[in-house]
Amino acid sequence: MTSDTLIKAHNISVTFQQHIALKDISLSLNRGEILTLIGPNGAGKTTLVRVILGLIQPHTGHIVRAPNLRIGYMPQQWVIDPSLPITVTRFLNLNRTQNPDLLEHTLAELKIHSLLNRPLQNISGGEMRRVLLAKALLQQPDLLVLDEPIQGVDVIGQYELYELIAQLRTQRGYGILMVSHDLYLVMAATDYVICLNQTICCSGRPKTVSQHPAYVKLFGTRAGRDLAIYTHHHP
Repeated sequence: MTSDTLIKAHNISVTFQQHIALKDISLSLNRGEILTLIGPNGAGKTTLVRVILGLIQPHTGHIVRAPNLRIGYMPQQWVIDPSLPITVTRFLNLNRTQNPDLLEHTLAELKIHSLLNRPLQNISGGEMRRVLLAKALLQQPDLLVLDEPIQGVDVIGQYELYELIAQLRTQRGYGILMVSHDLYLVMAATDYVICLNQTICCSGRPKTVSQHPAYVKLFGTRAGRDLAIYTHHHP
């Protein structure tokens, strides 16, 4: 590992009751890089994230993390008990003594001041994604792990959220690991792509991956054409 490497996986394999969830997965992520995992349902994306987070121990292989690595995790969803009255402010302050300056800066950066006194149950899907992202940023992470970051967000909100993620990488130097089913916006918003289906089918720069036979086999020829059109017109 170099001084910029945040995490490195070596030949990770995971099996659940004779079912192979992951086989021989190797990857690395450096500071200032955006790496995206894509693949169909059941491809092992969530399992790989849990291995990286240390929630699952691989059956073979190992993970090397940078010393004192701080990880901010944005989950795919947050299930809220509708009978539990919790505001956005209270949620952001759960289980930690908050740095007021950091909280204020994060609220301004994500433009969520207006949500602070609202119950979590009453905010939109796009607003919830920003609140969850704020929660991750308050960890002052070196590595951001974003699981389906645009789930439940409208098209305009998707553009805005990906632009914000790119700004965080540029301004704060985070390493960012994203997980997505999306083939268009997320592919154009990343530096490096790993196409996963239990094992690594293909990997590389987005345009290279979109033209790889394994990618086309999984997602069809239309996916590559749409990506090229989108990338060309991306503001």
